[in-house]
Amino acid sequence: MTTELLDIFDKDMNHLGTASRQEAHAQGLWHQTFHCWILNPSAERGPSLLLQLRHRNKDTFPGMFDTSCAGHIMAGETIQDGVRELEEELGLSADISELIYCGRVAEEYVLSEQLIDREFNHIFVYECDKPVEEYDFQLSEISGLFMVGLQDFEQLLNGVRKSISAVGVLHDELEEMTNPAAREISREDIALNSLEYFELLFNTIHERILSE
Repeated sequence: MTTELLDIFDKDMNHLGTASRQEAHAQGLWHQTFHCWILNPSAERGPSLLLQLRHRNKDTFPGMFDTSCAGHIMAGETIQDGVRELEEELGLSADISELIYCGRVAEEYVLSEQLIDREFNHIFVYECDKPVEEYDFQLSEISGLFMVGLQDFEQLLNGVRKSISAVGVLHDELEEMTNPAAREISREDIALNSLEYFELLFNTIHERILSE
């Protein structure tokens, strides 16, 4: 198995060298990630975001709803190289020029004594009206894909609502089939991201996409 090497940084984002993904998480070393949210601005029930349901075997936030697509930036890569994650995780072929950059947020989570995740998350938005059932997603990483209304999602994260409905597809590993599914999700079902993170995302969507 190939060791994933990451560029590592101090908290001020000064480059310090490289480390394996395992070392970065075990020692709490700062590294970079690519986050891309899929926005369907013309969805049937209004502008909607795609959430992925993380596979239960993931080392961080297993079985939780998360960013449409995310991955580590490998050593020597640029942030723009992270666009490959769209193809790897969702089967989407896109050029970095088609994505809208929201900005960077530093996130720090101590998940256990052996797992300290310190990331500089680079957040992007990609507009796509592809039906959720047509995505060819990476089954080793993702258990399902669900659409949520943008306004519903904002209200959930702001504490206005306790739960919202999500509609999409769920992969049945025993039957090896992907089936339509619906879920009622609460804030506790969403992988941790800071208020700053979501404010950056929502502000970008409203000011640079939906206002046009």
